[in-house]
Order: sequence, then structure tokens, then C-alpha cells
Amino acid sequence: MGTSLLSYGQVDELTPEEQAYRDSITALNLENETTANSQEAYNKGIELFSAKKYKQAIEQFGISVQLDPNFTAAFYNKGVAENEVSSFSEAIKTLDKLIQLKPNYSKAFFQRGRSFQGLNQYVKAENDYDASLKLDSENAKAYYNYGTLRFLQLDYIGAANYFTKAINLDKEMINAYNDRGSSYRMMGEYNKALTDYATVLRKNPKMAFVLNNVGSTKVKMKDYSGALASFSQAISVDPNFHLSYNNRGVVHMNQGRLDAAQKDFNKALEIKADYSAAASNLSGTFFQAKEYKKALQSASKAIKLDKENGSAYVNRANAKEMLRDMDGACDDWHKAKQMGIEAGKTYYAGNCAN
Repeated sequence: MGTSLLSYGQVDELTPEEQAYRDSITALNLENETTANSQEAYNKGIELFSAKKYKQAIEQFGISVQLDPNFTAAFYNKGVAENEVSSFSEAIKTLDKLIQLKPNYSKAFFQRGRSFQGLNQYVKAENDYDASLKLDSENAKAYYNYGTLRFLQLDYIGAANYFTKAINLDKEMINAYNDRGSSYRMMGEYNKALTDYATVLRKNPKMAFVLNNVGSTKVKMKDYSGALASFSQAISVDPNFHLSYNNRGVVHMNQGRLDAAQKDFNKALEIKADYSAAASNLSGTFFQAKEYKKALQSASKAIKLDKENGSAYVNRANAKEMLRDMDGACDDWHKAKQMGIEAGKTYYAGNCAN
């Protein structure tokens, strides 16, 4: 009786086949759990993306692809969200991985093209848009973006051709009509430009930037009353549209209505305090009114806001000349000349060159 009895748990030995089966079940359960967690993060990302909370969406899509490195939809949406917040280098990395997983995915090349375009790497962007269109020749957005690339590179004929291809595929793509109109405007085909702008406005008459484009085209056509009406209409649609205040002010200034011009330029600066063009134009009105000190101050402000504003250097130089500061005037005209401003070249040659 002095010996105590111990209770032992009995261990059943598994055969190798049974152990492999059990391991596979465990692995499958873990895989299912990981996949479920990846999907949950992806779903959260989609909700955040729809709410335009792109940075939080990127974080969730990142979790999703970390849990499931083959989840192509998560990679795609992560890349799109990164493009939306202008994280173009990160988007390229994300889309590179997606293209490795899915090399025939047209939309992936399109989005990476957007990324390269955002980085001003136009050749690479064009290559990706080409790849996207080879995989999906019906991708109107790819044609549209290709058109914007050509426009940025001053190839207005090429831009118009690509916008036309986009329109042929999607008659409701109003940006393509607008931008084709702007291409025609840059080519001097003003009636074609107005036709495209009119198409946009029939579809949506409340687009201030299109009304502004109509006004700019009518200025080119010397239809100044029509231009004023279009700029005013743009402002009635969007009272904070600074471009139309500036452009209307230019028409007033060129027609000698200096008070009206100053009012518009000041309003543009009230809306957008760093708008260098409006400050430079305001300088022009003061110069015409022979208020040279005010002209000097406004031009200096314009230059402070944008050191690459060549017209502001010309305006400041003109004011300095009238204030008997010829050395300062010549310095500013020379600066404008170096920036390729024709008035700077002319004034410098006529007043300063030895």
C-alpha cells in the first residue's frame, strides 16, 4: 500500500500517412484563415477607396497583398490609389509586381502609364499606353491619356487624333471633347474648337473651365464681347474660378477699362493669393494708369510668387525705366530675354545693348 499509483496519458502514435494528412489539414486551415484576413483587408480598402480616403485604402491593400502575395485585385487597387495621391514611384513598384503576376492585364499597363506620366517620363508612359492598347484596343481612357501626353509635348495634331479615337469609343467622354477643342485652339482651328466646347456644354452647361476655354478662343478670334460674355458666364457658374477673373481682366485692360481690369485681377488674387499672372497683369494696369510705383510693387510681387514669370520681369523693367532706374530695368529685361520673352529681347536690344 505504500506505493502511490500514477496516472499516465496514453499517446497514440500516428502513421506517417496520418501525420501528413493532419499536417495538410492544419496548413489548409491556416491558408484559409490567411486568405480570409487578406480578403477582409481588401474589402476595407475598397470601402476607403470609395470614400476617397486613399492613404488609408493603400494601407489596407498593403496588408491584403502581404497576406496574399498573389492577390492581383489588391495589387491593382493599391496602384490606383497610389496614383490618386500622386505617389507615382510607389505605384510603379506596385504595378510592376502586378504585371509580373498578370502580364496580359491591360489595366495594369494603363495605370503604370499614368504613373510614368505623373513623373513626366513621357516615353515610358507612351510605351505602357501602347502595351495597354495592344491588349485592349477598346480602352478609351488609354487613348485619352495618350492624347494628353501628346498635348503636353506640343504635338497638337497627334493629341487631337488620340482624343478623336477616345471619343469614337466613348461618346460621353466630355474631357476628350474639351481637350480636343483645346488642341484645335492651339492649332488655330478656332471654329472646330468652339464646336467641341459646345458639345461639352450641351452635355453639361455648368462646366466653368470649358466656358473659360470658349472665352479664350473668342479672344483669339478677336470677338472680345463674346469673350467677355463667356468669362462672365464661367464666373456665374463658379464664383471662385480665378482663371476667368484674370482672363476677363485682360480683355478689360486691353480695351482701356482699367478700373474693371483691376477689380478682376484683385478678385483673382483674393481667391488665389499665389496667382502670379494676376499680380503681373495688375502691374500692367498700374503702368497704363501711370502709377509706376504701384506697377513696380505688383510686378515684384508677381516675381516673388513665381520667379519664372517672364512677363512680370518685363512689367517691372518698364516701371523701373519710368522711375529712372535704367540699370534695374536692363537687368530685368535681360532676365526676361534669357527666359525667351520676345518683349524682353526687344526692350533690351533697344535700350541696353552696347
